[in-house]
Amino acid sequence: MRVPFGTRMPQPLNREHAMSEEILVNVTPRETRAALLEDGVLQEIYIERTRRRGLVGNIYKGTVTRVLPGMQAAFVELGLARTAFLHASDIARGQTQGEESAAQAPLPDIRELLHEGQPVLVQVLKDPLGSKGARLTTRISIPSRYLVYMPEGSGVGLSTRIEDEAERARLKGHIESFVPGLAAGGYIARTAAEAAAPEALRADMLFLNRLWENVQHAAAAARPGERVHEDLPLALRILRDLSSERLGSVSVDSAETAERMRHFTRIFVPQLTDRIGVHEDAKPIFEQHGIEQEIQRALERKVPLKSGGHLVIDQTESMTTIDVNTGAYVGKSNLEDTIVRTNLEAAQVIARQLRLRNLGGIIIIDFIDMDDEAHKQSVLQALEQALAADHAKTQVTAVSALGLVEMTRKRTRESLEHVLCEPCPACAGRGSLRSAETVCYDVFRELLRATRRAEASELRVLAAQEVVDLLLDQEAGTLAEVSAQVGKPVRLQVEALYSQEQFDVVPI
Repeated sequence: MRVPFGTRMPQPLNREHAMSEEILVNVTPRETRAALLEDGVLQEIYIERTRRRGLVGNIYKGTVTRVLPGMQAAFVELGLARTAFLHASDIARGQTQGEESAAQAPLPDIRELLHEGQPVLVQVLKDPLGSKGARLTTRISIPSRYLVYMPEGSGVGLSTRIEDEAERARLKGHIESFVPGLAAGGYIARTAAEAAAPEALRADMLFLNRLWENVQHAAAAARPGERVHEDLPLALRILRDLSSERLGSVSVDSAETAERMRHFTRIFVPQLTDRIGVHEDAKPIFEQHGIEQEIQRALERKVPLKSGGHLVIDQTESMTTIDVNTGAYVGKSNLEDTIVRTNLEAAQVIARQLRLRNLGGIIIIDFIDMDDEAHKQSVLQALEQALAADHAKTQVTAVSALGLVEMTRKRTRESLEHVLCEPCPACAGRGSLRSAETVCYDVFRELLRATRRAEASELRVLAAQEVVDLLLDQEAGTLAEVSAQVGKPVRLQVEALYSQEQFDVVPI
């Protein structure tokens, strides 16, 4: 059966050769980091800092500050640095239809749903990113170990990663039997619910109902702009979201945090309690497993391939582009074979890099051009299969007319680069500097302008060492001509703190 690209095929889990997973947790006073390893290879890294914890999942009592009919959206004040964004499609309208039907229903005018000054209970869908504020929804969803509760929803849904039809029917039957007598709303069974006992499912449902009651009481007493519910801290959140039957161990370098995690698992995931251990080795936990080096490599633009080829990854505000190159790999038979082998290896590495760097949104992949249609399909299938283990939702299209593969990956938190880095103060994020030669010619023009603006006995040029060296060497003749033209001596002064692009011309 042929399946169009973009549809993720269920991957049967080979119980005998299933991947083993391990979670490492590094705790410092103001930062917690967690690493997910599959078969000993780092696949995902999570970082949470006390000063700037992620907002996704938090629930706020906000105030609508502006309604924008032209965008079918509104700005909501949450007491954050920037106002948040709420689109009409993310506003619950009290329907009892399923999510698919709701998505197909025409959107009413935003002015029928919201007005300025209106208090509104919202949940953060996406963290603020760059100049953009947080993305919000009024469709509240509260996760637990096995289930997600949606107070504004209805019915029972199931994770697409639960593949066995008999198990899907069993889960749906149990959950539906427990719904009567509980608060109104809908439930989604998470992947972790597979094979869960009925008592565990019911306990989760009761917990979620109590939690929602607390949120409602807190919201009623809260002032506009106050947070009424906060998601779990990272150390506990990863146990809720990432634990599976493949998880072999959890190593933590903080005894206090390990005990908190054990307390959490005793209540929600008892089978994991004995797998949580304290890292007591003198060597730091991330260094011992090579995680620090992996993080450094994940911030680099160029990613080497074992074959000798390489990837070039460029992250911009609108999209991420990935270029595949053969590099030093020359193959053993013919050019087409070399290209296909490089592209197949690149597909595996790209899937890992997307998870490791947490790249989301629109992603354009420029595989090396292939002539054979079968080769194109095999590379696309390799990419789809490699993405199957990704926790984030992905969608891949076929090769475009320009030979590009377009895909999307759901983005809910900032990428690794945005968390760990900031724009270069010299180039302001451009990734390049004006050359010393270009700056020299800017200096010559400024010298001519400075003479016209002020009377002076001499002109002094303050610039970086590279620019001064060039003015004294290759551009010495030009500098002498400019000095003669302005009729004043020009002196050069090195400023150690200036970047290559900076300079000043001072009349003395």
